[in-house]
Amino acid sequence: MSEFLPEKDGYVVAVVGATGAVGQTMLEILAERNFPISKLIPVASSRSAGSTIEFKDKDYVVQDLDTFDPAGVDIALFSAGGSTSKEFAPRFAAAGCYVIDNSSAWRMDDNVALVVPEVNPHALAMARDNKIIANPNCSTIQMVVALKPLHDAVPIKRVVVSTYQAVSGAGSKAIHELADQTRNLLSGEDAETDVFPARIAFNVIPQIDTFLEGGYTKEERKMIDETRKIMEADIAVTATAVRVPVFYAHSEAVNLTFSGAMDADRARNILADAEGICVLDDPKGEEYPMPSDAAGSDFVWVGRIRNDDSCPNSLHLWVVADNVRKGAALNAVQIAEILITDS
Repeated sequence: MSEFLPEKDGYVVAVVGATGAVGQTMLEILAERNFPISKLIPVASSRSAGSTIEFKDKDYVVQDLDTFDPAGVDIALFSAGGSTSKEFAPRFAAAGCYVIDNSSAWRMDDNVALVVPEVNPHALAMARDNKIIANPNCSTIQMVVALKPLHDAVPIKRVVVSTYQAVSGAGSKAIHELADQTRNLLSGEDAETDVFPARIAFNVIPQIDTFLEGGYTKEERKMIDETRKIMEADIAVTATAVRVPVFYAHSEAVNLTFSGAMDADRARNILADAEGICVLDDPKGEEYPMPSDAAGSDFVWVGRIRNDDSCPNSLHLWVVADNVRKGAALNAVQIAEILITDS
């Protein structure tokens, strides 16, 4: 019997934000993984209420979040933004529903579990009381999946990460902006900028989210703080987050310093045996992970594993994952699976 939900043939599942990109991917993954659902309830804002979505060849009418009664819902997958989650997640939780939230609203709350199933599933114990579980930032998720098995072998002292993040991390409008700018520039026309602070087509923007005191951006600070909370370790972390003209899948250059002996060969073997990781690392064959490999995949891909000759017990990794799937929707569904799994 699960320690969270009673064993049943199927569960009542609400997807809040069902019409958005992540919500749609959540529905796809629930179907792909054959999650036991007795009743599916798509929920969204009043703008989308009344429309229909398809799930397993059946049409469902989208319910209005403002008027929806969460009584009887077992699990709610939220992907509707931080302010919406702050308002509505406690209502669902008060009705006895486990909320798995994809926004940043609850991640750093000391009383809320911040969970990556391959890394810290035990943290879900916190959810027995408040019923709210936070999904980490997409760029954090893929990095800690790669860090955890190495950290278990030899504790990590320091992480330096530079991200190369796809525009889909900023939503559907950002995807359209890259497509429109690319089309316009190739046609000799002007590229209009709306979503990003600068042109993204044929460009690289060293800013994701707003700047904070001290010069870091919010995105960088999220990676720093969330990594330390998830890993439950006093690891020094610094980050530079960069937006690149790629539609799907974030890439990260990660430099690690360990507290003891660790080399590339050992790290490669550890990662090859780790859950959720695909190692693609053949320099002679010029094989390494790229966004084109990771897009649409459930794996965290790792390559370019090499010793850092400038610093003892240090390594370089190149880490790539689909930010919408593993970085959001899949991680949430994996958490839901733990909630119904026998302990």
